[in-house]
Order: sequence, then C-alpha cells, then structure tokens
Amino acid sequence: MSSKAARPEAKTFSERFRKALTAAGVPQSPTIIAHEFNLRYWGKSVSLYAVRNWLLGQSMPTQDKLRALAQWLDISPHELRFGPEATTLTLVREVDPQEPSLTTADRAMLARYLQLDERQRRLVCDLVAELKD
Repeated sequence: MSSKAARPEAKTFSERFRKALTAAGVPQSPTIIAHEFNLRYWGKSVSLYAVRNWLLGQSMPTQDKLRALAQWLDISPHELRFGPEATTLTLVREVDPQEPSLTTADRAMLARYLQLDERQRRLVCDLVAELKD
C-alpha cells in the first residue's frame, strides 16, 4: 500500500504513528522500529526503507502490518489508521440511539459504551472488529 507521491492520509498516519511510538517509549529510529516490528510480525519482514517512509508520511503499511503495529504499540488498529475521533464518530453516526430498530437493551448498551473512557472504548471497538472478521 505504498505510493511514491505522499498522500494526505499517509501524512496523518505518520503523525499518529510517531505519537504512538512516543507513547510506547519506542525511539523513532527506522532501524529500531524495523528490528522490533520484525520480531513480532510473522509475515515478510519490513525494510528500513519501508519504516522510514511510514515515519515520513510517504507511504502506509498494509492492513496486516498495521494490525501488528497497533498490537505492539497498544493502540487500536482503527485509531492508528484513522485517528481517535474516527472511532467514536463512526460509531455514533452509524448507530442512532433513537433508531426504532434498536431494542431497549441495545440503547442501554450504547449508553454504557458512551460512558467508557477512551482506552475502554478502543478495547470494545477492537473486540467488535475481531468478531466481525
């Protein structure tokens, strides 16, 4: 999923990726990131050049690599790919609590979800994403 010309989503991914690295205490060194990532990823290893492009916002990892990165950095794959706002906004837009097809139990569950803190919401979103796959 790489591209020679930087795409806006690759730039914003780079910002989120660097922020997640900092939060996890991982130096923003392509050498260190590639080495640590390749220890955790069972697919084809990534090169220093690929990691450098992720950090510079010139390309993005494929979905399988994005999931491995997210697991390593303890962040939701969806949040790493789209940002924290996207996780909550997507759910709220897709599920309207006033929608007649929702049962009372559905509305109660949605209300409880909205009371969770950000980390708990990420866990719930990750669980639902895994169940959907």
